[in-house]
Amino acid sequence: MIDVGIVGGSGYTGGELLRLLANHPEVKVVAVTSRKLAGKSVTTVHPHLKCIYSLNFEALNAKEAAERCDIVFTAVPHGTAMDWVPELLDGGTRVIDLSSDYRLPTEVFEKTYATKHRAPREEAVFGLPELHPEVAGAKLVGNPGCYPTGAILAVAPLAKAGLVERVVYDSKSGISGAGVVPTETSHYPNMSQNVIPYKLTTHRHVPEIKQELSRLSPGIKVNFTPHVIPSVRGILTTAHVFARPGAEETLQDRGQVASIYGEFYRNAPFVRMADGIPKLSSVRGSNFCDISFEPEKGSDRLVVISAIDNLVKGASGQAIQNMNLMAGFDEKTGLWFPGMAP
Repeated sequence: MIDVGIVGGSGYTGGELLRLLANHPEVKVVAVTSRKLAGKSVTTVHPHLKCIYSLNFEALNAKEAAERCDIVFTAVPHGTAMDWVPELLDGGTRVIDLSSDYRLPTEVFEKTYATKHRAPREEAVFGLPELHPEVAGAKLVGNPGCYPTGAILAVAPLAKAGLVERVVYDSKSGISGAGVVPTETSHYPNMSQNVIPYKLTTHRHVPEIKQELSRLSPGIKVNFTPHVIPSVRGILTTAHVFARPGAEETLQDRGQVASIYGEFYRNAPFVRMADGIPKLSSVRGSNFCDISFEPEKGSDRLVVISAIDNLVKGASGQAIQNMNLMAGFDEKTGLWFPGMAP
């Protein structure tokens, strides 16, 4: 049994961590922080957790959190986690950061987020367990962004096989990805019966996708455009994969492509190859990523679809998957349940 804390427990990812950890057999949540809500019950903002938790929000500092917790999740905005992480690590606790502060090299982070990094840590591991088994020995994990999770998992096997010249992503996300505070794109009158593309060529998650795919296939070209859809949860990603010269026949061969995915994800329990086109309803509330593909006949294009829940595999569930590995538990512990279809 390990004691865990959540720094920034009032948002969607903090609430989802609490929901998912409620039935984890090896974890006790001992601290949840929020300076604005200190002293109030966590059920004040997470009423679905009533009778499940009797915790109150606390205004702890990093030293106090480290003294009480074996592992701490930092579920705070970018630029905030870096003020917590050094003291947490120095206090002997391990950290899983759900912000963007430790996903990228310092210079890339600073350029992408226009923020000076006040506490770089080179030992941070990118927390996509299917690609980074070294998570198990990490002291600090940078939990990937929601869009990069679905995008990278969709194409990683093909990139590793050296088959991809370029991938063009079209991702559609539920509005919870925008966070608790309403924005123009998440405000109901604007979003209802609508699809809103945004940051067409400049989304801040692109460097994560490029970083991971380039590790597998140097020189791969990546284009990405996100959209918000009138759904609370989920990300459906369409990856238009264009073959490298000489790889066209391989991408046209369903059997070979299926074999490449099967081998790459042989030991990845949360990646499922769907029988048909993946559906958000099949993964909603779960830590699964469903993937399928279809070659375009007579072309150099393969279409790959992935579906995840942005709050689970795209955030809090993946963070717990990383925690399981770091703590020496089976990675499925507390996460092995189906989506909430229909």
